[in-house]
Amino acid sequence: MAILADQNTRVIVQGITGREAVIFTKDMIDYGTKVVAGVTPGKQGRTVHGVGVYDTVRRALKDHPAEASVVSVPPALVKGAALEALDNGIGLLVIVSERVPRKDTIEILEVAGEKKARVIGPNTLGFISPHRFKLGMAGGPVKDVKKAYMPGPVGIASRSGGMTTEIANLLTTNGIGQSTCIGVGGDPVVGSNFLDLIPLFDKDPETRLVVLFCEPGGIIEEKLAEFVMARRSLIPLIAFVAGRFVDNMPGIRFGHAATIVEGDRGTTKSKIAMFKKAGIRVAESFSDIVVIARECLLGVEN
Repeated sequence: MAILADQNTRVIVQGITGREAVIFTKDMIDYGTKVVAGVTPGKQGRTVHGVGVYDTVRRALKDHPAEASVVSVPPALVKGAALEALDNGIGLLVIVSERVPRKDTIEILEVAGEKKARVIGPNTLGFISPHRFKLGMAGGPVKDVKKAYMPGPVGIASRSGGMTTEIANLLTTNGIGQSTCIGVGGDPVVGSNFLDLIPLFDKDPETRLVVLFCEPGGIIEEKLAEFVMARRSLIPLIAFVAGRFVDNMPGIRFGHAATIVEGDRGTTKSKIAMFKKAGIRVAESFSDIVVIARECLLGVEN
């Protein structure tokens, strides 16, 4: 089984008539995701790849019950779209929109917490369970997804959407399949981070190992290491920490909004040290992920 959703999860797309959403909606449908309705105010009555468009989430759900929504609207409209979905009982939001004001994200997460809903993103490509479904833009077109991803026992949680696919492709090329692969989002504040997702992977009987793609900035990796040390028994983890050069250039952002280091906490050096202290395997090079994964899987099987 996958975490967060499965092939029976019914999905709506908010902002479905937008240029990006039109493309990834087709990709999701082609991959087997159950996209049941779309929402764009003022566009009710249209269809996108056979999916009916509604003016409101409430109206869409009346005709097509759903559990999840992919939100792809301009950043200033994300809060309204997300709160509308949450107010109408959607339990899983995947917010692919970029440049969402941080205060809006915090408000969305507060409401989601009150309603016990799960949020992935903002600024995420979404997530995928190989040969089952995908939510958002994860993996791109189906022909690319089929090449890069294959079913198997390794989960992926990444701060970079693109690197989610790069890691999956590396594993697939070496005959190692994946269970659920998630891009958590590149913003400083996101709905579900490593600390939220690892316990879900830990409970998933199909996932026997998780690969983390980490970046400079933020302290969630250090907190995860502390969590692992406190638990003592947890699913095996492999961490690849990119951007080590950033430690020597404090105060400068590279790539994602969250990739900025201030002081000692959040540096790649600090993350690596904490990982090693917690017994989390650290891949020194990208190709080392495969070597360590094989060792860990063999250890789990034995």
